[in-house]
Amino acid sequence: MIAIHRLSVSTLQLAVLATAALILLPLGYVTTLALSADPAVWQRLWATRVPELLLNTVSLAGAVALLTLSLGVSTAWMVTRFEFPGRRFWEIALVLPLAMPTYVLAYVYNYLLGFGGPMEQLWQLVAGPQARIFSPQSFWGVTLVMALDTFPFVYLLTRSALLSFNVSFEEVARTCGASPLRTMFRVTLPLLRPSIVAGVALVVLYVVSDFGAVSLLRYQTLTYAVFQQMTGRSDNQAASILSILLVVLALLFLLAERWFRRKSRFYQTTGRYRAPQRIQRGWLHTGLLTACLASVVGLAFGIPTSLLVMWSFSQEALAILDARFFGFVWNSALLSSLAATAAVLVGLPLAYLASRKPTWLNLGCLQAAYAGYVLPGPVAALAVLVLFLNIMPFFYGTVLVLIVAYVLHFLPAGLQSLEPSIQQITPNVEEVARTLGLGVRETWRRVTLPLIRNGVIVAWVLIFLQTMKELPATLLLRPVGFDTLAIRVWLEASEEYYQLAAPSALLIVLVGLPALFLLLSRDWRAA
Repeated sequence: MIAIHRLSVSTLQLAVLATAALILLPLGYVTTLALSADPAVWQRLWATRVPELLLNTVSLAGAVALLTLSLGVSTAWMVTRFEFPGRRFWEIALVLPLAMPTYVLAYVYNYLLGFGGPMEQLWQLVAGPQARIFSPQSFWGVTLVMALDTFPFVYLLTRSALLSFNVSFEEVARTCGASPLRTMFRVTLPLLRPSIVAGVALVVLYVVSDFGAVSLLRYQTLTYAVFQQMTGRSDNQAASILSILLVVLALLFLLAERWFRRKSRFYQTTGRYRAPQRIQRGWLHTGLLTACLASVVGLAFGIPTSLLVMWSFSQEALAILDARFFGFVWNSALLSSLAATAAVLVGLPLAYLASRKPTWLNLGCLQAAYAGYVLPGPVAALAVLVLFLNIMPFFYGTVLVLIVAYVLHFLPAGLQSLEPSIQQITPNVEEVARTLGLGVRETWRRVTLPLIRNGVIVAWVLIFLQTMKELPATLLLRPVGFDTLAIRVWLEASEEYYQLAAPSALLIVLVGLPALFLLLSRDWRAA
């Protein structure tokens, strides 16, 4: 039995090594293609496009980070430090923008703030017929759209930190004569800094890798430029060079965040712990808090969703709800199901060996799988495209290419659920099952899998929903005539057919809501 167990582990080890190699292979191909490019291509890009693209990408990430920082921290402070009617509703409502893809929010605000749009018409009634508001396709317009969609990352992590905050530190500062405002800026916020920085880092990585919003709003970033090089000029070498720059930029952000977090570690040095108590507010403060929270939720989720519902029931939208539309729904569901299933099957051996046999090799394979974190959609698509064109060209133009790109890009999301689920199960349970005569496969089927079932389900749902919303890889790699809901939103919104894009966009948002509630039900402290 010991020999059989070792044989099974060796087989699993080989499978994990092969998986890690396949995950890193596309990135290796793109890197090789970029480094082998003619120096003239590098010189041309550095002389023409790269400085502008780097400046646009970094400045956009910085502006969005600052805006999400203010929105996320302030809203988290309101719902954790004050008690007022409706607080529990706003506490959950502030998470809803995560169900709204950036490209959906972008096309809604392109309509609202665009030339001759409702907001401009309203502003002209006040300021005169020649008055103009800022364009959604400007730097500040893109910043607003991205910040409204991503501030929940900062809100969630800040809220969690505030709920577990020890108010004894604040009390000591107050007894030393510090004012409430000084206490907040000199004591509370510095102690919350690791959580806030982690949230801002997620926002920055999201902005750097986003394609949907910047493409619809025609704002030039590295991600958008990669797509343009691949589709407009069919120049894979130039696209690979820009891709490497994008990956390096994302890695620099990740390393900076890790360094800053290590420098910002704080430990509670006293055994006295007091949980924060919410302050009861009167009707005037309740009105102000409700107005602030309603404005944020309304701009980020309420108004866009209302418009999508209204457009979806227009005559133009109802006319397209035919067999062709439900074909798009089927394509999205099929691709998402296959990608989620494949990612879970690939991720389980990686998470299992890293948890049960945490050798440097197994941990290295697991970390290799997280390479998808620094691969934006167009980069992942380019990597898979180059891989298949050089090794398996006969598969190009099939659904298999898309599924490989999805697994490469979204596997880290599944591993974040699979790895903790396996770690929570003591190995003694599996050892007892094997001493009772069960083989490795039977132990997995009858013991391990039932115990980690919830983690597997969450991982599958997360990958399914992210695949439903995925846009750039699908645009670049889909078979001819194989459209999904996300593709239809992008195509119709690009031509400003807002009503025609609405049913697909609304369905994507509605499908994303159950995942949010699933995540909230798993880890949502109601203090």
